[in-house]
Amino acid sequence: MEWTVVTALAALVGLGASVVKPIVSLTKSITALTVVVERVEKELAEQARHSQESHRRIWAKNEEQDGRLDEHERRIDRLEHRP
Repeated sequence: MEWTVVTALAALVGLGASVVKPIVSLTKSITALTVVVERVEKELAEQARHSQESHRRIWAKNEEQDGRLDEHERRIDRLEHRP
């Protein structure tokens, strides 16, 4: 009878170890992935801010050049239609 109890306990310990080890490994992997995702989210937000600022500068320069082009067109038109 004692050996049956010892065998049963050994089987339970083996089963517990075979379940706990993958769970611990999975927990470590999930933790590492969480850290990576948080870093990627931070970098993506930073990239979005940078892109927004870059686009703002590009559009400001575009507006400036549009104004200059309009002025050049008016000057050329005046020169062409000068009596």
